[in-house]
Amino acid sequence: MNTLFIASGVAILLLMLLTLYRAIAGPTAIDRLMAVNVIGTKTTVMLVIIGTIFHWLEMFVDIALAYALLNFIVTIATARYFHQRKNFTAAGFGLRHRKGGAEQ
Repeated sequence: MNTLFIASGVAILLLMLLTLYRAIAGPTAIDRLMAVNVIGTKTTVMLVIIGTIFHWLEMFVDIALAYALLNFIVTIATARYFHQRKNFTAAGFGLRHRKGGAEQ
């Protein structure tokens, strides 16, 4: 049974790496924000899987719930920040997407 959980953990880790690419190269701020949120959600699932493998599920579920709540609060705060700053344009956000390049 542990083999199933380890295989699931590895699969989730590979999916997290794909999502990390979207978080780095996302064309807009909302793409990056959602990618970071998905990584946080997958981390919560990974914590529960790790707790199941090591037979300390009670402790790891508490940690996963605290992490999920923190992830949710940070995502909401960041979304509100970008909404107030109006940085959800199609041109993107960050150093790569400035009009003069990265040298400004």
